[in-house]
Amino acid sequence: MIGKILGGRYEIVEKVGGGGMALVYKAKCNLLNRYVAVKILRSEFTSDKDIIEKFKRESQAAASLSHPNIVNLYDVGEEDDIYYIVMEYVKGKTLKEVIKEKGILTLHEIINYTKQIASALQHAHYNHVVHRDIKPHNILVTEDNRAKVTDFGIAIAATSSTITNMGSVIGSVHYFSPEQARGGYTDEKSDLYSLGIVMYEMATGKVPFEGESPIAVALKHIQQEPVPPSEIIPEISKSLEEIILKLMQKDQASRYQNTQSLIENLGKLKEDVVSSEMTMMINHEDSPTQIIPRIKEEDIETPKAPLPKNKKGNNKLMIAAAVAAALIAALLFMFGLFYVSNLNFFRTEDVQVPSLVGKDILEAREMASQLGLELSERSINSTEVPKNEIINQETDAGMKVKKGYPIRVVVSAGPDMAQVPDLRFKEAANAPLMLRNEGLSEGRVTENFSEFPIGVVIEQNPRAGSSVPAGSTVDYVISKGPQVVTFPMPNVVGNTRESAEATLRQLQLQIGAITEAPSNEHAEGRVIFQSIPPETPIAQNAVVNLTISTGPEVIDEPEDVTPPEDETPETPEEDQSASATLSTQNVRIQLPGHSGIVEIAIKRVSDGEEVYKRKHDLDKDGHTVVVPLTGYAKQEFELFVNAQKHKNNIVLR
Repeated sequence: MIGKILGGRYEIVEKVGGGGMALVYKAKCNLLNRYVAVKILRSEFTSDKDIIEKFKRESQAAASLSHPNIVNLYDVGEEDDIYYIVMEYVKGKTLKEVIKEKGILTLHEIINYTKQIASALQHAHYNHVVHRDIKPHNILVTEDNRAKVTDFGIAIAATSSTITNMGSVIGSVHYFSPEQARGGYTDEKSDLYSLGIVMYEMATGKVPFEGESPIAVALKHIQQEPVPPSEIIPEISKSLEEIILKLMQKDQASRYQNTQSLIENLGKLKEDVVSSEMTMMINHEDSPTQIIPRIKEEDIETPKAPLPKNKKGNNKLMIAAAVAAALIAALLFMFGLFYVSNLNFFRTEDVQVPSLVGKDILEAREMASQLGLELSERSINSTEVPKNEIINQETDAGMKVKKGYPIRVVVSAGPDMAQVPDLRFKEAANAPLMLRNEGLSEGRVTENFSEFPIGVVIEQNPRAGSSVPAGSTVDYVISKGPQVVTFPMPNVVGNTRESAEATLRQLQLQIGAITEAPSNEHAEGRVIFQSIPPETPIAQNAVVNLTISTGPEVIDEPEDVTPPEDETPETPEEDQSASATLSTQNVRIQLPGHSGIVEIAIKRVSDGEEVYKRKHDLDKDGHTVVVPLTGYAKQEFELFVNAQKHKNNIVLR
């Protein structure tokens, strides 16, 4: 494939990776002069029409996704039984490689990567696209630690096709959900299960289920509970473990029902110093996307109920335990009653909950403190509510509560911020993509003249590097190239040469060739011809040629030509005496103001007969044309130049 050009523009440069469904190549787009990633469907799948059709359809659907944490899809194509998609080329590592290098990730890293992946899935799910193959191998981590989810199109197409048509499933067995293993209905919560396993691996360096075969691993997804991460890494954050185990529930209804709930819980986690210092290196074999048979119900083992032992003895034991529990409960109740009575609990004053929505968090804290209440705060990003303003309170205003009661409030953290990319001096065609990659969109796009090439961005607002709310628009100006100013050509005919040249220089026009020619109309030294006619629209630096008069035209004396002896000249019947002599004379015709090829015709006035007609190249032969004319003395001829009659006739002498 190296060196092959797909679609007439994507030149394959090198192979950069591959999986169970496709091979990935780095390619250069010769049209936009940039590098892209080209993913090519493996040849073993190109014979299945259903897979190919779904591949095309779902790849195009995935290409409609636009999110900073999703690898952009640019194009989909087919050529010589090669089915390919063209994607954004991301320079960096896969999350799998990051895990292999670090062994175990810090709590901060786990939260950071998970929130970005969840944000990408939230966008995809909103657009009714389910990934179905979430795994560290399909998460690209850029050099600035941005996570980008890839492999949308092929995973969707292959999975849906093989489930319905072949009784098999395609996916990464270590990461897919129990419903995928059964070949059943998959939805957004299936992606969340896989994300839970990715978090498990980031936190422990291991996947939760291993086996001798893909079938064995798939059965464990269905039947077995995972080993809690804290049994592998005792220092792990308890809250993080709870999130991971909730994501990995076998029952879809027991998991997070959407990515928003997951993102909110991640926001509550705090940095765990102990977990950030863990550096244990653990190796793990890659988990490729592959085809495995669908797990049937008969393959799933049903746990057997334990056999009852010594029923009578068990009953006595249960009665004794119940009596002991009742005594302990009574003692605890009496102790608690005594304790709270000493604290005057029942005499504590009731407090009315104030309305805190719309107030600044500092003001709300002061109000709560004066009333003897506490605030339980959590923050979320908001583009509608200003930063530090309370969006919502879970305890309704006006309720009566005891002092010290915690009032739960949601505080705006302001909009999620994005950094404005530098669009200046970049091709305008690439600007929308650059903005989308940062979570921004294009605003007002205008054009203006500049010294820069046409189609280049010359201005932008906001400026590059500034921080703005995600989803903001960026205005930019595109160059129309240098502005061409035109003005009417002045008339310099009749001016002196010096005056004409001064006029042309003042208008920043270039003086071209200057020639000379006789003129009966203009005195010597005056302009008789300009190459650009007056009033013609011209721009600066245009070249103007001039012709200068040498004075009145001088017609040379004709040369007598004696006719050959064997030829008897014809004597006209009228207007000529018998004694008149027929002669041939060379007549010089001056043609100032003409250039290029001209047609010269000469007619005898007495009878209108055309005695000469020929074309002359003045640029080659000069502006003086010599024409031989035969006639009697004082005979008159008319001169035509390009079918236009000259004002002066020719008279033979």
